[in-house]
Amino acid sequence: MTAAPVIPVLVLDGTLDPRALAETLVEAGLPVLEVTLRTPQALNAIRTMADVPGAIVGAGTVLNSEQLAQAQDAGAQFIVAPGLTEPLTRAALDSGLAYLPGVATAGDIMRGLDFGLDRFKFFPAESSGGIPALKALSGPFGNVRFCPTGGIKPDTARDWLALPMVTCIGGSWLVSSGETDLQIIADLARRAAGLGH
Repeated sequence: MTAAPVIPVLVLDGTLDPRALAETLVEAGLPVLEVTLRTPQALNAIRTMADVPGAIVGAGTVLNSEQLAQAQDAGAQFIVAPGLTEPLTRAALDSGLAYLPGVATAGDIMRGLDFGLDRFKFFPAESSGGIPALKALSGPFGNVRFCPTGGIKPDTARDWLALPMVTCIGGSWLVSSGETDLQIIADLARRAAGLGH
């Protein structure tokens, strides 16, 4: 979470070469890459990107322990889940991988704390109440840090990153659906890398 201010959230459908994309993002200053398990190409993309020097590649949209095991076999170094469930959390803790489960309520956070977790993805960030909601939630949980993801755009990214409880944010705007121009992606990534505290 501290390696870069923005984690690109990547939905890869085969239009971009995963190695070239990873190299582009790492070179632009965004080494942490979340490949969502929403497409059939995701696991192979993780395998390819994990070989890129400097890339810290993880799997997102992990829903169960079977997907976690597949992602770990593919070389994922961290796991991101949209929510927090006991079976997946136990599997993630047993796996030794860094784990970022999604939370949107105080109850979610308390369940995570019961497992010894204190780093969470605030998701879906904008539709869960945005910055005011996260400020309110963080009040009772002073030691907890968040990676808000979902609905954050380049023009709101800095506002989220200015919050003391936010370590980084997830951004799907860096590689939009159908984008094939690596130069455009590189420019967006450089601007995102410059948002650091």
